[in-house]
Amino acid sequence: MTHLRLTPLAQSLPATVPFVGPETQERARDAAFDARLGANENVFGPSPRAIHTMAETPQWMYGDPESHDLRAALAAHHGCTADNIMVGEGIDGLLGYIVRLMVGAGDAVVTSAGAYPTFNYHVAGFGGALHTVPYTDDHEDPAALFAKAAEVDAKLVYLANPDNPMGSHSTGEDIAKAMEELPANTLLVLDEAYVECAPEGTALPLPADDPRVIRMRTFSKAYGLAGARVGYAIGHPDLIKAFHKVRNHFGMNRAAQAGALAAVQDQAYLAQVQQQIANARDRIAQIARDNGLTPLPSATNFVTINCGHDGVFAKAVLDGLISRGIFVRMPFVAPQNRCIRVSCGTPEMLDAFAKALPAALADAGKA
Repeated sequence: MTHLRLTPLAQSLPATVPFVGPETQERARDAAFDARLGANENVFGPSPRAIHTMAETPQWMYGDPESHDLRAALAAHHGCTADNIMVGEGIDGLLGYIVRLMVGAGDAVVTSAGAYPTFNYHVAGFGGALHTVPYTDDHEDPAALFAKAAEVDAKLVYLANPDNPMGSHSTGEDIAKAMEELPANTLLVLDEAYVECAPEGTALPLPADDPRVIRMRTFSKAYGLAGARVGYAIGHPDLIKAFHKVRNHFGMNRAAQAGALAAVQDQAYLAQVQQQIANARDRIAQIARDNGLTPLPSATNFVTINCGHDGVFAKAVLDGLISRGIFVRMPFVAPQNRCIRVSCGTPEMLDAFAKALPAALADAGKA
């Protein structure tokens, strides 16, 4: 074969990834980071019960293609049936499946400008037409999203609650009320990846089989299993069943399934981690204030910090931190890009961040 016979759509797409991983940056700088505070991982780790279970899980067998035991446990945890649950390779994998199911060439999809970019990556990969609305006061705006969906006849509208990258959130009741204006032929993809980190009342208080919405959850954040890549969707049984048309039935590895099952059964450990996350958020906010910066309220496992100037200044602060061994990230769309985003870390990691931040600000030209 003298040339790749890519589809016209594939030929039109850039060969990029939504995020540059910290490992890539470490290779480029030829040094490991002292504090890994940019990927919103849970540095406090998963339940010891999950770690033990994963280590003891036989690896010569494929994973259960139905994820039966995990789906049953999640159904019991959420008060629904296993028919309402689909397990997949993280929320990212599930987003790919729902876009593949719903979006064809030219189909309209709505999201917020600057929201989680992996969703946009999937929409582009299946030829969808992405429409965006701006944030309002550093919050995603459900009313504006749903109005835009009606305007463009969107098949999907994506909303993260709590939000990444700003850390803001709406109450579940407010989103449910806004959904009264959701167009009848539009499905809400509600990303609740950080909901275990959020205040009570953030989760959507609607039945699992409400056909207007599919909720995305993950074991990567509060449960501390980012490396295992386990996510799940909650939705109407007809929609959940449709995933079987396109999903990778052996995409889940057996150890990940077993670890997630053990994690969901250890809610006492989850409560400990939630407290550690809250303590770390407070510490990050105080470090920001000590340096004349403004931490934004957070319902996640990170704190977004307003650097007080424009995106050029914030990027200079970020570069100064990275050069000093502190991995952080920042929003990429104005005006949110005036900020940097710092994941919750151990006391030692946050000590390193506190030490590096003044010098990074000085590098960026702060008086």
